[in-house]
Amino acid sequence: MDDLTLARAIHVTAIVHWIGGVSFVTLVLLPGVRKLAAPEERAVLFEQIEGAFSWQAKISVTLAGLSGLYMTHRLAAWNRFLDPAFWWMHSMVAVWLIFTLVLFVFEPLFLHRWFAEQARRRPAEAMKLVWRGHLVLLALSLVTVMASVLGAHGALY
Repeated sequence: MDDLTLARAIHVTAIVHWIGGVSFVTLVLLPGVRKLAAPEERAVLFEQIEGAFSWQAKISVTLAGLSGLYMTHRLAAWNRFLDPAFWWMHSMVAVWLIFTLVLFVFEPLFLHRWFAEQARRRPAEAMKLVWRGHLVLLALSLVTVMASVLGAHGALY
């Protein structure tokens, strides 16, 4: 096995874990919390459960970014970012950047406090907003995954 094969395996595994987790949170956890808890208890329950995935997502997002960077360097593929036919690579970087900023910058700096305040004042609306945000991120992620697989196999040229 060569280094590029290992990097691809790490990349795909990290993305499966990361986006699979986003899918679970969006399509299973958030609707389940809405059904099982009273509006004023939903945010606390959500954060308790989702917190168990947060550190895992940070690891997966980091591994996806590092392995993607390594593969781009190893393949000398930087010029692809100048070619519109490789738009799916821009999409991968954009989705990765959004999640990286949310997980490592926005959540610790202000999102946790903002969410706690919103959940205290308007619990049902706060959870709807969280669900919609997750739904948008999941949709962007799945479109990017599909486009990236198609693009990597030459189907988008």
